[in-house]
Amino acid sequence: MAKSKNNAKKLSYISVPSQIINSISSSSLQSLLESPKKSSRTTASTAINRFFSLNFTTSPRLFFSTLFLIGLFGMIKFGFNVEIPFSPYPCSISLPQQHQHPNLQSKSTVDESAQYSKKDGVFNGATNSNISLSQSQSQQSQTMVSNVQLQARGSNIDDGEDEVVVVEKSEFWKQPNGLGYKPCLEFSRDYRMASEGVVKERRKYLMVVVSGGMNQQRNQIVDAVVIARILGASLVLPILQVNVIWGDESEFADIFDLEHFKRVLANDVHVVSALPSTHLMTRPVEGSPPLHVTPSWIRARYLKRLNREGVLLLRGLDSRLSKDLPSDLQKLRCKVAFNALRFAKPVQELGNKIAERMRSKGPYLALHLRMEKDVWVRTGCLPGLSPKYDEIVNNERIQRPKLLTARSNMTYHERKLAGLCPLNAVEVTRLLKALGAPKNARIYWAGGEPLGGKEALYPLINEFRHFYSKSDLALPGELEPFKNKASLLAAIDYIVCEKSDVFMPSHGGNMGHAIQV
Repeated sequence: MAKSKNNAKKLSYISVPSQIINSISSSSLQSLLESPKKSSRTTASTAINRFFSLNFTTSPRLFFSTLFLIGLFGMIKFGFNVEIPFSPYPCSISLPQQHQHPNLQSKSTVDESAQYSKKDGVFNGATNSNISLSQSQSQQSQTMVSNVQLQARGSNIDDGEDEVVVVEKSEFWKQPNGLGYKPCLEFSRDYRMASEGVVKERRKYLMVVVSGGMNQQRNQIVDAVVIARILGASLVLPILQVNVIWGDESEFADIFDLEHFKRVLANDVHVVSALPSTHLMTRPVEGSPPLHVTPSWIRARYLKRLNREGVLLLRGLDSRLSKDLPSDLQKLRCKVAFNALRFAKPVQELGNKIAERMRSKGPYLALHLRMEKDVWVRTGCLPGLSPKYDEIVNNERIQRPKLLTARSNMTYHERKLAGLCPLNAVEVTRLLKALGAPKNARIYWAGGEPLGGKEALYPLINEFRHFYSKSDLALPGELEPFKNKASLLAAIDYIVCEKSDVFMPSHGGNMGHAIQV
């Protein structure tokens, strides 16, 4: 007994983490407590007592080694017994069946994607068997849920055969947040009261001649309506100048819906189709305002002479009116651009048809390419196709110097570095890839015939196989009424681009600005 007491005095105690204690089953503890006494050489209890009876203070190395082994055993036990809620394969491209979350099954993923594709009209008559096939394939592959894909059957525009189209729900197609903004065309009380006298005006008339392409003409028509309102004059239907580059002789009523234009603006400006007979012999006051003029400048410059002569003729209105207008005039500008200027019925119908053909297989990107010969000449830039085409552009610029609208004191390389040149096909391809455009993205390209023809588009065609223009999508004979009518063809492009999911211009211009608003 004395020896036993002496041994008890020599006992040292070690604090063991509770996790290790919990990891040891109760049956093991019970067996240790209830084990019968045996000889000191054979019983486990005696060995444990001897282990704890060691004086660790005299051997620190043994103490720390023992702690390390106990801790290692506890960590191993803890790791094998506790179920971790996170996947043990965080970076793999496929998930083993036992580690998939029950709410992230492939079947539910395909069902969700199927609803998305049905919404956008991707199926075109696909049966339920197609969906079942997609479900079975996705269950076999067990792809990551983040790469949501849907296989649907549709008709191929190129060869008329059925093909499997993969629609990807990626960030590239995500629509921007509107932040609650909406059109506001509620005019002030003073504006509405002044309208009664303006729309009854029959003594003063404003005539305008607009030039340039369709989108440039469109902007000038908008400003013409606002100037007519500022002067309190009736607006004679704008005259479209024959385009020097394309030779297009289209008139206002060929491009826009004339009756709709008059009806929408009935409470803002009095619009007439032609100058009345009472003013035919009147010599009009002519003018061409400078850039960014204000309403007060227009009144001071033209109102007195207009009251005296009765007719005012303005030319070259491109960017002449200030962008910073009073609220009511700015609302009128928006009303003209987005409500009154509706395209003529034949143009609108064909544009809608082509947009529906692009939409039939899901979202699409509209790309406005500015690669025509006149664009390279006007901007002072080079297409970069070959020395042959660079020489063509340089010669045209020398023969027709008036076409150069860019700064003449800058070299081509200086313009390029300053970002003043249109992007060519190689540069547009790089930009789309950098933005994350899928290789199977459906792209509608708008614009005139590029310098160099189809060869100039090869970088885009090789990278994105679903690359279409209005000529590719129109049925035989549909574009015949618009042949050699650059303004009407541009209007069709505008409609298809406006209805796209993503729009990107290769060069800043009037069409890009109008669609981005």
